[in-house]
Amino acid sequence: MKPVLIVRTGRAPDTISRRHGDFPRWFRLGLRLHEARLRIVDVEHGDSLPDPEDCAGAVITGSASMVTEKLPWSERTAGWIRNAMDIDLPLLGVCYGHQLMSHALGGGVDYLPGGREMGTLRIDTHAHAVKDPLGVALPTAFHAHATHEQSVLELPRGAVSLARSDRDPHHLVRYGKHAVSTQFHPEFSATVMRAYIERKRDALREEGQSPEALLAAVAPTPHAGMLLRGFVREHLLAPREMSAA
Repeated sequence: MKPVLIVRTGRAPDTISRRHGDFPRWFRLGLRLHEARLRIVDVEHGDSLPDPEDCAGAVITGSASMVTEKLPWSERTAGWIRNAMDIDLPLLGVCYGHQLMSHALGGGVDYLPGGREMGTLRIDTHAHAVKDPLGVALPTAFHAHATHEQSVLELPRGAVSLARSDRDPHHLVRYGKHAVSTQFHPEFSATVMRAYIERKRDALREEGQSPEALLAAVAPTPHAGMLLRGFVREHLLAPREMSAA
């Protein structure tokens, strides 16, 4: 059976990962796939990506790096994304992975006007989300966890934005039949979100934000988390596999 890749573009800070785990674990739990079905490829640390034809799909994680740095490993991964899109490989990008997918496919990525967006956000779906295989399961408004400085400022040609926050119009994007990405973090729990805010207390205050207010606003995000399972259901598994996963 072909593996589902977790394309690791970064890692959680040590202060968080020691207590709460890291991206591969969070995604495995959210996707609810057996560990044997997953293969972790640490592109940030030099791992080579397999031929897209040899994969069942891929999830591209977040990172502390910036897409605009155009680091060699990141640009190589962007090239792999283009090859994967050529064969309609199921792809899910999250945060950095979201931005990297848009960059790879011709979109524009840069710093979000107004600065960092962090905490539990209200996400509103666009009207046409009801026609999307993943968007149809979402309410018109739901909560999601986010932490990012850069964003997709211009969509690639043919891409469709399915949901937005007050400040970022492209929090959920569809690129093709089996390719989507989220700026928010569907793999984050409320506990992990609080840990990220605590870690950025000083930076948030310097930027004019209240970490206390952000912490108080952290809430469960069940609909955001359900996107991971929806991606598996709609894009990865044959019907006969659903009951076994």
